[in-house]
Amino acid sequence: MNRIQIFLVEDDPDWIKSMTVFLNAQEDMMVVGTAESPEQAIAMAQILSFDIVLMDIQLTAGRHDGISTAAEILDRKPQAKAIMLTSLGDELAIMQSFTAGAINYIEKSRFKELPAAIRSAVFHPGSMEVLLKEFARLKREEQLRGLTPAEREVFDLLDEGYTHSQMEQKLFKTESTLKNQINKILKKLGVRSSREAVEKVRRKGIVRKNDS
Repeated sequence: MNRIQIFLVEDDPDWIKSMTVFLNAQEDMMVVGTAESPEQAIAMAQILSFDIVLMDIQLTAGRHDGISTAAEILDRKPQAKAIMLTSLGDELAIMQSFTAGAINYIEKSRFKELPAAIRSAVFHPGSMEVLLKEFARLKREEQLRGLTPAEREVFDLLDEGYTHSQMEQKLFKTESTLKNQINKILKKLGVRSSREAVEKVRRKGIVRKNDS
């Protein structure tokens, strides 16, 4: 039997140890990696192969939190599924997790529900996942509604990781024209940098580019 491969991200080392033992005791599951910080999680996600990432929703360090970390991991590993772990009933954070691509959340005190949730995510991705993707797409459009078509074109390239010089060549724009458009985008989205603009839309809207 091929075991479901699980990547566990949690900043409490004792919880990691106990959950690793618990999940590895399931005949069809195996924890293939763990991380205790957003940066470590993102780095490890690039080299690990896994089906499920269990992400602490309250994980925070530097510019990342649990939600944005899950978003970046799912962006890099679109075949994986994310289940958020929470010790608080923060409805806003849970909703943001769904719009960021997560398909379920489990309160840590109800950890015994994890195996069933993991199996459901892997083997029975039903209509709820489709609904969440559509909701996320609509939220993205809501975030970007105020942009002109030209500004939207610039934003999409920022979202895809283009540098300013690459955008100038692709869009046949001068440096000053591009800079002016980016400044207008930042002002409309209420952020101070291109990175913040992309992260705001991904977090409040959608994460995976291919879903839009």
